[in-house]
Amino acid sequence: MNPGKNEKIDQKFSAILEAAERRRKAFTETPVPKIHIGMATCGIASGALETKKAFEEILAERNVEAIIHPVGCIGHCYAEPVVIIDHPDSGFPPIFYPEVTAGKAQMLVKLFLGEGDPRFEHILGATMENDLIPSLMEFPRFNQEKRVVMEKCGHINPEDIYDYIAEGGYSTLAKVLQLSPDEIINEVEHSGLRGRGGAGFPTGRKWKLARNTVAQEKIVICNADEGDPGAYMDRTILESNPHQVIEGMAICAYAVGAHKAVVYVRSEYPLAVNIVTKAIGQAEELGLLGKGILGSGFDLEIDVFQGSGAFVCGEETALIRSIEGYRGMPRHRPPYPVQKGLWNTPTIINNVKTLASVPPILDNGAAWYRDIGTENSPGTAIFSIVGNVVHAGLVEIPMGVSLRSLIFDICGGIPNKKKFKAVQIGGPSGGCLNEDFLDTPIDFDSLTEAGAMMGSGGMVVMDEDTCMVEVARYFLDFTQKESCGKCTFCRIGTYHLLKILQRLTKGEGLDGDLELLETLSRDIKAGSLCGLGKTAPNPVLTSLKYFREEYEAHVKEKRCPALMCRALTAFYFDLDLCARGCDACATCCPVDAVFTTSNRKKGVDQELCVKCGECLVACPPEYDAVRKVSPPNLVPFIEKIPDKKEEGR
Repeated sequence: MNPGKNEKIDQKFSAILEAAERRRKAFTETPVPKIHIGMATCGIASGALETKKAFEEILAERNVEAIIHPVGCIGHCYAEPVVIIDHPDSGFPPIFYPEVTAGKAQMLVKLFLGEGDPRFEHILGATMENDLIPSLMEFPRFNQEKRVVMEKCGHINPEDIYDYIAEGGYSTLAKVLQLSPDEIINEVEHSGLRGRGGAGFPTGRKWKLARNTVAQEKIVICNADEGDPGAYMDRTILESNPHQVIEGMAICAYAVGAHKAVVYVRSEYPLAVNIVTKAIGQAEELGLLGKGILGSGFDLEIDVFQGSGAFVCGEETALIRSIEGYRGMPRHRPPYPVQKGLWNTPTIINNVKTLASVPPILDNGAAWYRDIGTENSPGTAIFSIVGNVVHAGLVEIPMGVSLRSLIFDICGGIPNKKKFKAVQIGGPSGGCLNEDFLDTPIDFDSLTEAGAMMGSGGMVVMDEDTCMVEVARYFLDFTQKESCGKCTFCRIGTYHLLKILQRLTKGEGLDGDLELLETLSRDIKAGSLCGLGKTAPNPVLTSLKYFREEYEAHVKEKRCPALMCRALTAFYFDLDLCARGCDACATCCPVDAVFTTSNRKKGVDQELCVKCGECLVACPPEYDAVRKVSPPNLVPFIEKIPDKKEEGR
């Protein structure tokens, strides 16, 4: 194929673009309200299907004209189901409505679409005092973000390829098919793009290695095997804008000389699997994939492979083994996949976010991308923010933004007036950082220096009620179960780490356990083959380093300062506050551990209590008599409990 100006490519793409613009014009110029409903997994899990059905039914019932436009996730997962109504006759900008249930959908059709009342009390960010409706870009979750990968998420219908094309989609592919592969790779290399799957390896360098490998056949793989607890960035992108990923794959394949590609996505993501499969089919129908793409000499076939959910298959050599039909286990490198990968063929593997970054980079130029972020970590980072934070969800920010700004300014801080305690970054193998690191810039190098890592973008925020020993145990339990077992250090070492942590959370810690945790962790990191074993001890090492006093309390005092470890906590009643004759706690106790004393106050039979906390929830706020305490603090409560229980408790 001879690169250069190709009128045939331009003509074919112009015809596709013209069709897309006609459809977009018909959509935008139709003078009826547009109802955009978030239909990604987060929205559906919160009831978006019921919301959409309610809109359809009430619109038909009241004979109101409107267009329902299903879109992907806009990132405000805490507010799902999300609905944005653009009413051209209202005089208002598009209005963002959070938590739109079926009942609220009916109300909005009746009062807003029918009577012109936008219902200020239901608008996200609106205030009744000034009756101003904020635009979407006024929300902190938008005006402090920099959306490159997620720019179209929540705005286009992911199941309509023309929606993507009308927004500039596939125009970059049409452009780069008229360039030489070396020009493309050089631009990606100059942009400084680093792999967004966690390793941070320079993407342009990886592509150049693959390009320079001599082989009759090469393969591109999109790694969408996202297995971190609480992480859902890749899934959301595939569900909300699959075509940007596909376009990035096509550009990558052309640049490295591949004609086959695979999207490796876990089977637990059925919606993502369905949407990306449909997107590939649509691209093939328009000649954007398949034989002779856009009339050029470039062919590309993309298949979807569903992984079985093994966390270790996020590692590229284990992923390759999985596709080949074997148990997903890493292998020694070199040779690297770009030299000898799938079916012994040179294979280029990039993460979803990495590939989705390629079209904007080539469209706007490497210099534009380098102006975003930091010198060594250009561009943006996408995080799924979960845990004890007000506005949980997906956020795309420029590299270099501080943890403090992300957690408190963009995501609203810690709910219920609790204090910030820690943030765990980088998935189950990421480090736990305390408040001393809140001003740390978010980039590959700064996070690694702090003892955490960028990872694939999972972030868990924890408040003062979180026990860091239990957090380390939780993540170690996950990585230990997900270990493929190939390495002795990972297979046996993580098992012993977990057993020690389990002892600590039960009050059975021994002198020397903390030193043993540190020694074992260092040995596991040094002796493991793949990234799973090398990073699994991170939560243990960082929590030990920054929260050692909590570990010591578990070992020396058999006490959980955060009152989170069940074996080290108990529930008692403050009899000075307990209401005589109130049975709220007793009626909710699932094991009948709450009894009535001779003076009609309440007590807890510690032998029966399973420490579920239902009594704490049920106790009326005006009494606030239930206390969750750790064993050394039980004496004041025990002394007040009469020895004699009333019969028939």
